[in-house]
Amino acid sequence: MKTLVNLGLIMLLGATASVAQQSSSSDLPSAPSAVIQQQQQREQDEAARREQQQREQQQKAQQQKAAQQQATSPGPNSATPASDAAAAKAPDISPDDTITTIVRQVNEVNLVFTVTDKRGRFIKDLKKDDFRVLDDKRPPASIVNFGSETNLPLRVGLLVDASNSIRDRFRFEQDAAIEFLNQIIRARFDKAFVIGFDTTPEVTQDFTDSTEKLSGGVRLLRPGGGTALYDAIYYACRDKLMKNQETFATRRAIILLTDGDDNQSRVTREEAIEMAQRAEVVIYPISTNVSGVKMKGDKVLERFADATGGRAFFPFKIEDVANAFSEIQDELRSQYLLAYKPADFQTDGRFHSVDVEALNNKYKVRSRKGYYAPKQ
Repeated sequence: MKTLVNLGLIMLLGATASVAQQSSSSDLPSAPSAVIQQQQQREQDEAARREQQQREQQQKAQQQKAAQQQATSPGPNSATPASDAAAAKAPDISPDDTITTIVRQVNEVNLVFTVTDKRGRFIKDLKKDDFRVLDDKRPPASIVNFGSETNLPLRVGLLVDASNSIRDRFRFEQDAAIEFLNQIIRARFDKAFVIGFDTTPEVTQDFTDSTEKLSGGVRLLRPGGGTALYDAIYYACRDKLMKNQETFATRRAIILLTDGDDNQSRVTREEAIEMAQRAEVVIYPISTNVSGVKMKGDKVLERFADATGGRAFFPFKIEDVANAFSEIQDELRSQYLLAYKPADFQTDGRFHSVDVEALNNKYKVRSRKGYYAPKQ
């Protein structure tokens, strides 16, 4: 009997120990290897989460950059900026592209024009009643504003031919251009940009009022390649001066330093002129042909000047280029601004001719030949 009792007691103790062991085993911490695996898994999950966030941020930044480039790029063929100084290369200047429209739909026409006497001296003290204006051969409904605008802010594009044809005189032209920009651009008031062109136009300095940056942009120009003159004018008018719309009146001008020859453009001369008229840009060409013989390119430069209300310069020697820059500077400070309402203004998008004449036949008026009405 005693043996049976002892045996039962042993069995009961064994069962109790087994239950206690099973109960306590469920409360034991994981083995060290399992802890390490869990920690590693958490670290991997965290790294994957951070990597996913970085990818999302990079994708968002790329989308924003693409949107900005699409807003400022002239087309899908435009190159991204190579540096702060070289802002654009090989822009898309196809004439089939949608024309950038001016946002402000107003029924007024603004004309900036110059008046000279028979000796070419500027006449600055004339009044509204000294002029006759015809819009499509009809007098305007009313003259809204008239004044001598010697201090109107300037928006100037300096376009320099960087093709092989002007290589031998390139350095002198750079110096003359830099001196011109230093003299005419006023800080916090005027702005200019620099474009060099051979087979493609390249912005070496975008709009700025810093003459130091503009000088640097001119120095970055390097001669070489063919000549796409018409493309450069088209691009500068459409993608720089037309897009740079402001709420106040400005004078938009292009200073064009070239021999007038073109052998690479995708747009025609007349398409480039039309774009300049749409952008309300006055073109002042300075011929680099100093042979003393009027060439085909010189006639092209005269056409650009005449159609936009500018003036073409034909230096007899390379040193006279600086004098041409000086005369352009004087003219830009000696102009009139006239705003009028046409008699029958229509948003038809078509070209309307404009004639401005001085009642005193001793005076000559230079103005653009017309404008393109906005199109609804």
